[in-house]
Amino acid sequence: MTSITPLYSRIIRFFSARNSTETLHHLRRHRGFLKDHYHRVVAVQSLLRPLSVISYPRHYSSGGATVAVGFSTMSSGGSDGSQEVAFQLSPSSVLKIQKGDITRWSVDGSSDAIVNPANEKMLGGGGADGAIHRAAGPELRAACYEVPEVKPGIRCPTGEARITPGFRLPASHVIHTVGPIYDPDKNPEAFLRNAYRNSLRVAKEHNIQYIAFTAISCGVYGYPYEEAATVAISTIPEFAGDFKEVHFVLFSDDIYDVWVKTASQLLQK
Repeated sequence: MTSITPLYSRIIRFFSARNSTETLHHLRRHRGFLKDHYHRVVAVQSLLRPLSVISYPRHYSSGGATVAVGFSTMSSGGSDGSQEVAFQLSPSSVLKIQKGDITRWSVDGSSDAIVNPANEKMLGGGGADGAIHRAAGPELRAACYEVPEVKPGIRCPTGEARITPGFRLPASHVIHTVGPIYDPDKNPEAFLRNAYRNSLRVAKEHNIQYIAFTAISCGVYGYPYEEAATVAISTIPEFAGDFKEVHFVLFSDDIYDVWVKTASQLLQK
């Protein structure tokens, strides 16, 4: 552990609690960091950013048609003290990027859902997947077990999505999706974009109005942050108007900064 501490001394601390709710996924890239250390890491939030407001237009192509969408952004502190940047996608739809713990996220407890970056078995795992299962309680795993297998041991193939109740989570539902393991030779972008699209489609079908994502595939699956952010941010406007709020709830400073930078670049062109 001492070999990696200097690299991350500004943003992490280690402790022995078993129920830490999140991980700092990028630590896996350091050869001295062991898999079981994930549950011993939390991000230390930095100071709130100053308030700023920007307005601008943006055009998107969707379904063969070009759609003009008006955007505005606001950078401020969230109601829970977390960092937050908001992009007005339409008069009735907002995209928010915030620092925080997705297991604690909720808007109304009835029409909200968090997206779990699951594996194909849907029975829990490490990182955010494990944190969500722990926070939801054993009922979530039992509900996932009841999801029919499409192949032996596979309930949700990569790029697809399934939905269950949220049980002990503040959010009313959990949408489970499987992002790709990053391999540039296997077209990971298509699978990652499908993971976002299918999560949003499932949410829309179940009348979800508020949905929150983590950074899918950016943990042990190794998707580069900048590439993943581009896919994620560029997919959301396809559903502008279908949701009141779409959130990205990101635990690490590094991922949060990349998401905000990418959203600013993509949505202000």
